[in-house]
Order: sequence, then C-alpha cells, then structure tokens
Amino acid sequence: MAISIPILFESADILAVCKPEGLTSIPGSEKGKDTLVEMLSKQYDQKLFVVHRLDKDVSGVMLFARNAAAHKCLNDQFAAHTVKKTYLALVHGCPEPTQGVINKPIHKFGSGRMGVDQLRGKPSKTEYEVVEAFGKFSLVKAQPLTGRTHQIRVHFYSIGHPIAGDRLYGDKASQAACPRLMLHAQSIAFKLTSGEEKTVEAPLPETFTAVMESLRG
Repeated sequence: MAISIPILFESADILAVCKPEGLTSIPGSEKGKDTLVEMLSKQYDQKLFVVHRLDKDVSGVMLFARNAAAHKCLNDQFAAHTVKKTYLALVHGCPEPTQGVINKPIHKFGSGRMGVDQLRGKPSKTEYEVVEAFGKFSLVKAQPLTGRTHQIRVHFYSIGHPIAGDRLYGDKASQAACPRLMLHAQSIAFKLTSGEEKTVEAPLPETFTAVMESLRG
C-alpha cells in the first residue's frame, strides 16, 4: 500500500513535508527500499535536492529544495546554524533542571552508534524544556543548536533520560514496549529565497498522540 506523504508547504523553490516514522529519508545502506526523497521525486516528476535528514524512526517536518539556487540558499542557512529546529520528545523520567542546555561533545562509535566523548567528540548543544509530566515520563521540547547525528537521542540518554521507544539508546526491554521512537520534528524556521522568514509546523501523528493518551489514562 502506498504511503501518503502530507505536504506542509510548497513553492517553486522549496517543498516541506511531514515524514512518517519508519520511512528512510534518503538512500543509504537499506538497498531496494523506498525512501522519502525518491517517493517525492516521482510524485513531483522532478529532482529534489536534499538539505537535511531525519532518522528513519523519527517523524516530522523535512525540507527539500526544488532547484539549485534554493539548495544553496538552504545549505548556507544550515551551515550558518540559522535554521531553528524544534522537536518534541517523550523521555523516561523528568530531567532536572526542567529547563536547560545539554552541552556534551558527540563522537561516532562502531555500528553507527553515537555517544558522548569528551576527548574525541564534536561540540554539541541541545536546549530543552519540560512541557508536561506523565508519571514516569515527560514530554520535552528540544532545540538542537548543532546538527550531529542522533544528537537529541544521545544527549537525553547521556543525562539518564532516554527517549521512549529508542531501540538504540536505553534499556532494550523497556524501550521495546513502546510502539515507536517518541521523537517528532515539530517545526522548522528558515528564510525563503526571497529573504522572507518562514516557519513550517508538523502536527503530532496519531502514533505519537496515542501513546501520550494511554499514559494520561
């Protein structure tokens, strides 16, 4: 059955969509499987330029450029760290303090796993704020100030509050009890090629809200 990709914003230059969890963003190690960029390229019958990515199990807003000029415009913004990305994550426990910055360098280890490494890691910062407590869980708003692979996942794991449903970081038994990785790219703020500021938001999918509702009782 074909996957329907919600379109959040489109212009002659830029396409913003809501990626569902379980779908790979761009071609990689999983040969022969559909990817988001390939599906959209076929749907629009044009080449789309990749400017960033989301992990396979993360849902939420993702941008693509529709021409070379827009590609450069967005790439320059990502390189300058002027793109503002906001995520929602359901984490185990409740971080203390409930608002702050996780400033820990991240390094790539074997098998694609990332981790905090004070000597070899690259500088990595994540701002966060607890939005709501769910007993043994908390809903957290997180804004990565750098763009390291698995950054939000690694940072919350490093402070003892792994993201629920994360099969790579955290206790395997308790993580497997959650039906999905509870990390969602809620919004992204950037500038259009015209210079106009634009914010695109992606609503929480039912797979995410259903878990929260079950915890609220």
